[in-house]
Amino acid sequence: MSEQEETPGGRLRKELPEELPATPAEETDVSGVPAAEPGLTGRQRLVQGLWPPRVTRAQLIVAVLLFGLGFGLAVQVASNSDSDSALRGARQEDLVRILDELDDRTQRLEDEKQGLEKQRDELENSSDQAEEARKQTVEKERQLGILAGTVAAQGPGITMTIEDNKGTVEADMLLDAIQELRAAGAEAIQVNGVRVVAGTYLSDSGKSVSVDGNKITAPFRFKVIGNPQDLEPALNIPGGVVQTLEKEQATVTVERSGKIVVDALRAAKRPDYARSSSQ
Repeated sequence: MSEQEETPGGRLRKELPEELPATPAEETDVSGVPAAEPGLTGRQRLVQGLWPPRVTRAQLIVAVLLFGLGFGLAVQVASNSDSDSALRGARQEDLVRILDELDDRTQRLEDEKQGLEKQRDELENSSDQAEEARKQTVEKERQLGILAGTVAAQGPGITMTIEDNKGTVEADMLLDAIQELRAAGAEAIQVNGVRVVAGTYLSDSGKSVSVDGNKITAPFRFKVIGNPQDLEPALNIPGGVVQTLEKEQATVTVERSGKIVVDALRAAKRPDYARSSSQ
């Protein structure tokens, strides 16, 4: 039979390569590790499974941490052992010296603590004293300001009004009234808008009266701060201010009040020659 007459099966077999002999596939277990070769003993299979070792990243980190922890514990134990062994091996004189040094250090710390507590108490006391001194200074300044007429004042007192229709009231009569009020305990006095102080002077000026150079005219109104129970009787004593003014045909009215405001002020004047002796 010629080549053209070959059967289709023969033609297909010619075109395909010759079949290769099949080789048995390498067997593996469920973990992906090649199965042990047949004929090996149990010990040989165990060694083949453990070597070479397969270390993961997590196992490596845990191993490093455990190594560091163990090294630290070993150093601590060695340090304590050295200290204990040093004390156990010290002589009695050395132990006594160490105890004395510890006692001295404890005493120094206790002394330092007491010193700091003392400084704290002194600072607290000095702060309290400074605050109290400041308050007293402010109060003293206020009191002196009232007496000097540089600050306004208010309190219980009286209002005395002198009506002089005849023009017979003179400066010396008003001065007697001021002196009588001061003797009765007046703390602040104001006459017709003029503050009366220690250096106040009165003089006649025609048909009016001058108080520290300020002319005032009737009616003369005194606003006085003090104890009303002392001020009013002092003016009404027999032969006193009220009777003297009434003899001059003046009319005097005295009224008590729980609140008198003295708001006329004097400018603070610096003395020309007098100075504080503390300077």
